Amino acid sequence: MNLTQLNSLPFDEAKQSFMQCCTSNAWVDAMVQARPFADKQSLVKQADIAWQGLTEHDYLEAFEGHPQIGNVDTLRAKYANTKALASGEQSSVNDATEQVLAALAQGNADYLAKFGFIFIVCATGKSAEQMLALLQARLPNDQATELLNAAQEQQKIFHLRLEKLL
Repeated sequence: MNLTQLNSLPFDEAKQSFMQCCTSNAWVDAMVQARPFADKQSLVKQADIAWQGLTEHDYLEAFEGHPQIGNVDTLRAKYANTKALASGEQSSVNDATEQVLAALAQGNADYLAKFGFIFIVCATGKSAEQMLALLQARLPNDQATELLNAAQEQQKIFHLRLEKLL
């Protein structure tokens, strides 16, 4: 798809396309309504503006669109609507040792219990060990800090997915 095609998609199809990038309904609606985009730079700028205007509820809705890092079952099953653009994002987990996978599973459980949402990290280009280290480094954070960290990581993710979309 190119930008001209994205700009001319019917409402429901545009919504579906943006939902592959981020599963916050408010963000998706803002992106659909902001069309047409003059160029890729204006698309990304609008994506960031829409993201900054969201509530905590909207951020949490976006986080729900991700499988847990290293959880192979959720990687296969959860949120198939993002599959096309999300493919390969956690591919390094395929090479992780059982010890790293077990530590990721425990870290994910601890993180979810503490913050109430899953650990969000832009996994592209990171090894399972690097993601585990990031998870462990972020666990001591307070709720407000971690919500901000997760939102910033989600923003990196939708930037990559917008690039893939076009």
